[in-house]
Amino acid sequence: MKKILSRVFAAWALIVFIITMLPVALLMWMIGTIKEPKRTNYFRIISKIWMRIFFFLTGCSLKIKGINNFKPGEKYIVICNHNSLMDVPLSTPFIPGANKTIAKAEMAKIPIFGLIYKRGSILVDRNDKNSRKNSFKKMKEVLNLGMHMCVYPEGTRNKTEMPIKEFHDGAFKLAVETETNILPALMFNTKKVLPPGQAFYFWPTKMELHFLPPVTISKSDDVELVKQNLHKIMSEYYINQLKKLP
Repeated sequence: MKKILSRVFAAWALIVFIITMLPVALLMWMIGTIKEPKRTNYFRIISKIWMRIFFFLTGCSLKIKGINNFKPGEKYIVICNHNSLMDVPLSTPFIPGANKTIAKAEMAKIPIFGLIYKRGSILVDRNDKNSRKNSFKKMKEVLNLGMHMCVYPEGTRNKTEMPIKEFHDGAFKLAVETETNILPALMFNTKKVLPPGQAFYFWPTKMELHFLPPVTISKSDDVELVKQNLHKIMSEYYINQLKKLP
């Protein structure tokens, strides 16, 4: 029965997504001439309203903890765990303040959705060395503009048995080079909504987004040690919180 219902919910979620996406795409096109960082802040506000509507109409809900860990006037590299395609709609719109996400370039080729995707992202082709180098430079520009940079250090969705996969170096190298503090964020239950490996599946679920206290970074820090420390902090928190979730 759940298998049948999940497909019914998936069909409804797809219809809602497409219908609500059209006016959002128009708004994203309209803000194209606005200068940064104001344009990205408008993007975040529009995306947040869009996702709130989408969650409501598809029976999902979102609980957020730790907003007070963002200090006014401060910028952060926000690092998130990655379990599901639902993670992106939870991160960028609900991070307080203008922010951009490092994202796969191929997703920007999707008609209409690609316009929205490009507005909130630094695009990277992971198979292209020059693209990776250029994206790193653009992430520094985002931070220089006073915006947060959102990164998924696991790289791809976690399909392993590990609570959090091993991290790549990029976010931590960026933090040390720019001396930007890192703020860890953990998302819960997104895998229940859109499980990796499940075709045409959607299940209404209460999701959670927890922002942890920021970790201070200096240029004298060792990138590898910073990476290991953040992985430990996030893994331990994730495991402990899973025990408390329904």
